[in-house]
Amino acid sequence: MTMENDPPQIDQATVIEDVFRKQGEALQAAFAPFMPTAQATPPDPADLQHWALSAAKLQKMWLDFGAEQAGRVEPLLTRLSDPARWNAWTSEWLGQMPRADAGKQWWDDSVALWTALMDTYAQPTGRATDAAALPRRDRRFASPQWREQPVFALIHQTYLLLTERLNAMAGELGTVPPERREQVRFALKVMTEALSPANFPLTNPLVIERTLATRGENLVRGVEHLITDLRKGQLTHTRADAFVLGRNIAATPGKVVYETPLYQLIQYSPVTDSVLATPLVIFPPWINRFYILDLNPGNSFIRWAVAQGLSVFVVSWRSADASMADLVWDDYVRAQIDAIDHIRTRLNVPSVHCIGYCVAGTTLAATLAVLARRGAADSVASATFFTAQVDFEQAGELKNFIDDAQLRLLESLTVDGYLDGRYIAMAFNLLRSNDLVWNYVVNNYLLGEDYPEFDLLYWNGDSTNLPFTWMRAYLVDLYRDNRLVVPDSLCVDGTPIDLHRITTPCYIQAGRQDHIAPAESVWKLTRHVAGPWKFVLAGSGHIAGVVNPPQAGKYQYWLNSGDPSTLDEFIADAVETKGSWWPDWLAWIGAFGDAHVPAKGRRAPGGRGDKAIEDAPGRYVKQR
Repeated sequence: MTMENDPPQIDQATVIEDVFRKQGEALQAAFAPFMPTAQATPPDPADLQHWALSAAKLQKMWLDFGAEQAGRVEPLLTRLSDPARWNAWTSEWLGQMPRADAGKQWWDDSVALWTALMDTYAQPTGRATDAAALPRRDRRFASPQWREQPVFALIHQTYLLLTERLNAMAGELGTVPPERREQVRFALKVMTEALSPANFPLTNPLVIERTLATRGENLVRGVEHLITDLRKGQLTHTRADAFVLGRNIAATPGKVVYETPLYQLIQYSPVTDSVLATPLVIFPPWINRFYILDLNPGNSFIRWAVAQGLSVFVVSWRSADASMADLVWDDYVRAQIDAIDHIRTRLNVPSVHCIGYCVAGTTLAATLAVLARRGAADSVASATFFTAQVDFEQAGELKNFIDDAQLRLLESLTVDGYLDGRYIAMAFNLLRSNDLVWNYVVNNYLLGEDYPEFDLLYWNGDSTNLPFTWMRAYLVDLYRDNRLVVPDSLCVDGTPIDLHRITTPCYIQAGRQDHIAPAESVWKLTRHVAGPWKFVLAGSGHIAGVVNPPQAGKYQYWLNSGDPSTLDEFIADAVETKGSWWPDWLAWIGAFGDAHVPAKGRRAPGGRGDKAIEDAPGRYVKQR
């Protein structure tokens, strides 16, 4: 029995029929411009010939590539994409997704979306000319082509709705531990970003438009790019032939003055008549090449530091091979101590200033703790940490790679005891896959565009191999079990580690938008050292927050002269300064002694009586 004021009953069959009828009309309208009609002008034979030529080129490239790969050792990308390697991983991540009422909610939201779209495109204009006219917006679909035709509006709006619903479902994992919930969110992010309609030629109107305009030439160029990347097993971001190490990248003049099987020590040539008496040694992460701090003269931290009158040394780590399979974290701590002692002996100085970037900063903290325990803390005058973590409780999205399933996956990819650096590069790219993966798939594979010339992207693709024994212990002991901040829980080189013994003055830099070493995590270093510290929060992220030369006039940084106990307290009363924080760091360094010495003798590497091994940047950085 129906009451007079009850809402009318909805005939779902009629709704479904109406929705699909309207979708069909929208599809017909969308593809009408591309379909021949009875009144259409007959195709130009030259156009048909061009299309046939493009198709023949595509076929030949694939046949040649298939013949080339036949019988070869399993290529890297094939191994990585093997479903058997990923099934257990993804099933553990996604197996606990809630399903109750999900289908009904999805149906209700879909009907509402499709109805709203049909109403929009039923207007006299027949299109949504303004992005605000659509209920969901995303910069991947900002081009007007995504709105001009109803079918592409329907495709990308439905995709955004699906992504939204899946993320909402992940948030409903009430009984799942927080770390598992974050893993599910990350897995969904990777999956949904990969399935974006922008990534497929038949659902991307820009690709269809470009293909028609070039008569398929964009696809020919795109497949050329794709086959090149398949051959080398890595996504290309920039023109590889645009940069030459030592010429227009990593080009600050200097000499390799010392080397071991693990690292080379580069000393840079002074450009001032005198230099600060206490030298500076930089420990970059061995996950990447050292020249992130020496990309080009305009943004090189190394060249800038030399120009300020510092004697600058940099460690260039060797990319791992089978001979380094047994290396562990202790070896990298010993290497840092060895570099410090060699510089002190070479220049006859009691101490050095140290910088540790990312994982090398984490290692520098352990090095300082070892030196403190051994009564040798005075060998380091100050320590600077670039986006480095010691407390991994809030270590960001990289923690999604450290449960048992992920570690088994990484071990299965290991060959001869080391992990190919291209896997690590892919993992970091996945953290920002829209920007570092799919953007290039669309631009270079589908649209057939040429690669840009960008030194930072060249560095990003210059991957290094890692000893798996070290990597597994690092992920388990630090990222997963957070043992570095537990006094004496870890021993390095036979010495128990207690960060609270560190009294060395510390300058701690974090990036406000850092997704690899979140500012909240970097801040925690201030809670674990006993000596004086200064914390600076820089604008931007893990790279741009560090590589920000003063002459660029970009970003900003924040300081707080009080005594905040949390990052939130620091930010609440922080003073913002426009531009680079480098001059602030230089003034901080100068406060520990501004005595200068002439820039001659061994302060100028490779001079009379000082036999250097080779010119900077050395051969280790060129090894693959």
